[in-house]
Amino acid sequence: MSGEFRDAVRSWLADNVPGDEELETAKRFQAALCDAGLAGLTWPEEYGGRGLSADEQQIFDQEAARYDLPTSVFRIGMGMCGPTILDLGTHEQKSRHIPPLLRGEEIWCQLFSEPGAGSDVASLQTRAVRDGDEWVINGQKVWTTVAHLADFGALLARTDPDVPKHQGLTMFLIDMHDPAVTVRPLKDMTGRAPFNEVYFENLRLPADAVLGQVGQGWLAAVTMLGHERVSIGGFVRKRRDPLAHANLAETARRYGRDRDPVVRAELAKLYAAERALALFNTRLRQEAEAGSPPGARGSVAKLAGALLGQQAVGVASTIGGPRVAAWDPDDPAGAELALAINQIPSSSIAGGTDQIQRNIIGDRILGLPREPVVDRDVPFRDLRVGTQRTA
Repeated sequence: MSGEFRDAVRSWLADNVPGDEELETAKRFQAALCDAGLAGLTWPEEYGGRGLSADEQQIFDQEAARYDLPTSVFRIGMGMCGPTILDLGTHEQKSRHIPPLLRGEEIWCQLFSEPGAGSDVASLQTRAVRDGDEWVINGQKVWTTVAHLADFGALLARTDPDVPKHQGLTMFLIDMHDPAVTVRPLKDMTGRAPFNEVYFENLRLPADAVLGQVGQGWLAAVTMLGHERVSIGGFVRKRRDPLAHANLAETARRYGRDRDPVVRAELAKLYAAERALALFNTRLRQEAEAGSPPGARGSVAKLAGALLGQQAVGVASTIGGPRVAAWDPDDPAGAELALAINQIPSSSIAGGTDQIQRNIIGDRILGLPREPVVDRDVPFRDLRVGTQRTA
């Protein structure tokens, strides 16, 4: 079975992977992927998936690593929002959102961070107030990836300020095209704008927009963050990524450093780290398929992925020296390498900082003493957190 499946995946990808990553191309490709039965391989058949095992997913990932698939715009939906809807959503929510998500017809974003609530997400201040059969949302989110392209988002908001901060949250599924939602791009140091700030001004949602239970938003957030960290940690670098081991080896050859024993040793270490992370993520997927969700171990994958990126930058610097910061205008490879290096620092922040991941690993995996917490039992209204200064 596995051999036949691998042959089928290999053949389909060879015939169907497009040559560009434009949005419409990406949507057509995702729809074709779904029609071929290669999207949502481990997701329930009832909602458009294949209901297969982690073994088939691993085979697909291995074969897909040979190509630059135009699927990054769907990464949040496929890796974070979709799995959380499958975990916590109603049958109606799953039936409505999962099939078009799998087909690439709808793009998703995740709306957690705020100007005063980054690493401490539970300090968020976006409010959701009940008004009859509806909820009214007001507030701001920031650093929201692909919000400018998203059709739907998973929003975490405060529904009860009179209880401790972790207890008064609720997650909602929102329409990003609603006139009450404003999206503004934010440029990062690469000069691009993959992030956004998002404003909500009297956004009205029906009661069935709640994902999970009212007041149980922290559980929903932890569930989604767990999926996010596994997704980030398990991210496979695109074939042409300048920081992938194989491409750095080619860079070393191009710069005449491929015989340097120091460079060769660093490339070997990077290859070993890439393989170790890939095997760890394979184990996480297999255990999840067997009924053991990754939980806090997702933080191990996420931290390892961030450290791997930093390690790759170090190897690039060893190979290229000053050329990783300044390059000849006629050297497009040098420009791509510098762009990749500028993107890497965000991997230590997105999905929770390296420091937060280490805290989670120490507390929940290694059993080390927790850091002191003074606000866990204090009603949120009485706290002075983030940008909140008065009750």
